[in-house]
Amino acid sequence: MRIDLQRRGLMAAAGSLALPSGAQAQASGGDILVGQIGPFTGTPVPAATQINRGIKAAFAQINGAGGIQGRRLALFELDDGFEAQGFVRQFHAAMKLRPVALLSPVGTDSVQRLLDDKLLDTADVLVLNAVPGADSLRSPGHERLLHIRASDRQQVESIVRHAATLGVTQMTVVYQDVSMGTSGLGVAQKVAAALGMKLGAVVVDAESEVLAEVAARVAATPVEGVLVLGSPRFGVEGIVALRKAGYRSSLYALSYVSPAQIHQLAEGAARGVGLAQVYPDPNGRRMALQSQFQTAMRQAGTAGPYSAFHLEGYVTARVLAEGLRRAREPSPTALLRAWRTMGDCDLGGYHVNFVRSNVGSGYVEIAVVNGEGRLVY
Repeated sequence: MRIDLQRRGLMAAAGSLALPSGAQAQASGGDILVGQIGPFTGTPVPAATQINRGIKAAFAQINGAGGIQGRRLALFELDDGFEAQGFVRQFHAAMKLRPVALLSPVGTDSVQRLLDDKLLDTADVLVLNAVPGADSLRSPGHERLLHIRASDRQQVESIVRHAATLGVTQMTVVYQDVSMGTSGLGVAQKVAAALGMKLGAVVVDAESEVLAEVAARVAATPVEGVLVLGSPRFGVEGIVALRKAGYRSSLYALSYVSPAQIHQLAEGAARGVGLAQVYPDPNGRRMALQSQFQTAMRQAGTAGPYSAFHLEGYVTARVLAEGLRRAREPSPTALLRAWRTMGDCDLGGYHVNFVRSNVGSGYVEIAVVNGEGRLVY
């Protein structure tokens, strides 16, 4: 098994599993070690690499200010290839390094395997900010799996309500026949019924060859809005297919969908697509968090414009640091206790609170893709 830590930019000087474990480093007052397992190769998923840059920018900022009680934060990365089995394999490899926490795993299948295989029942580690927002991963979830971002359910609810405020009375959900699609449809139906909105639905197989045909049928109907639900790739392909079929009314998708990819594949026809966002505008100015984040990214050598995934990594690292500052020792048990008892954590306008549940934030807003393929909040 090959673990390419150095190539991935390990902030700690860790090049192999033979190095001292996180527990040994903690005992000697060394660096506080955390890891990230994600899809750095395989199916193109910008989330992992962009989140990684945000984490590293925050770590550099925190370490430059003296670290956590004089100890540096150190990060290693392991590549799971966007496969659940790859995640399990790398999880076991990571445990040999004994990190305090793993940050931001990406992929519903991977996190589901984390729960199904009961990996957190036997490993002394916490997982912070699993990127999938499926409620099946949160209720009941696991006490050692904490989520920062708002759930998929909250995103769908916000989209349907937003459409209703814009006067949409008829809406169609084009959904992929996977968990994210079917569960999202159920949420949309419930909210639409409460609002008196007429809601139709069209299912598409996991294989998306029929998307063009489905898009043509939907474009020929009088519906005023369409919500596309499924994997990030399905979201992009569904929106592009609808635009190419001539549908010009409101289109919506969840936060996983890349506005840049829509813009590129839709050949300039992405303008007006609404995407739910679970973090503030990463390029905005209205929150102190945004200024702090942008400063950290520039100092780390990453020029803007920045993505929501960059900000997600930064926020995740900040939440980790706030918990560690309150913990008596940098251990998973002490860190979990600190998160559960620290109450409202204000990161400069963005609030996280784990007192009542394992979901820290309910923040959702709808941003719109502009003519350059960027989001306008």
